Amino acid sequence: MSIMYHQNGDYLLPDMGLNETDKTPLNKYGRMRLRYLQEHRPGLYTRLILSGKLYEDLLDIQKAAQKRMEIITEKMAKAQNINEAMKAKDQMAWVGAMNMIRLQAEEVVLRELIYS
Repeated sequence: MSIMYHQNGDYLLPDMGLNETDKTPLNKYGRMRLRYLQEHRPGLYTRLILSGKLYEDLLDIQKAAQKRMEIITEKMAKAQNINEAMKAKDQMAWVGAMNMIRLQAEEVVLRELIYS
């Protein structure tokens, strides 16, 4: 590996740039992971930045969190017998039950993926 440098006044600075491989924007979980790394794991954050893998790591966590949310929500709704029939019968009860399930699932995802 060779590092390219450019002259800036009396100093030679390394040509370091961000890899622009993917333009997928970060969602809620990607941004939460980024903030967690910045505030609580500065060593890992710095290592990921210097290796150019920060964005890749954030996207991986983001995709895993979304998939895990879908799986947990689906399983919990099935276990609590919350289905389309309930939605047709009593929409407000269905919305309340689904909101509780999403909140519980999100707590699991945050603990397992984001804050680890």
